[in-house]
Amino acid sequence: MTTTTERITVFVSPEEKSRIASMAQLANVSMSELLRRAAQSFQPGQDPIVMDMLIDRMFKSTQNANRAIDETLRYVEASNQRMATTSEFNDFR
Repeated sequence: MTTTTERITVFVSPEEKSRIASMAQLANVSMSELLRRAAQSFQPGQDPIVMDMLIDRMFKSTQNANRAIDETLRYVEASNQRMATTSEFNDFR
C-alpha cells in the first residue's frame, strides 16, 4: 500500500540535529518518525492549564501545612503552660 507523503523542511542547529539523531537512534526509529511522534504528542495550550492546576494544588497544600503548623504550635504552647503550672504547683509543696 502506497501512502502519499509531503516533505517539511525543519531548520535546526547542528547541536539540535545531533540530539535528535541520538534520540532517534535510542528509540530505534528514524529522525522523521521521532519528529512525527513528537509533533503528534504536542498539545499547545495545555501547559498553562497544567501549571495552573499545579499552582492551585501547591497553594492548597501550603494552606493545609500552615494550619497543621499553627495547630501544633497551639498544642505545644498549651502543653508548656500546663507544665509551667505543674512546676509552680510542685514548688509550693
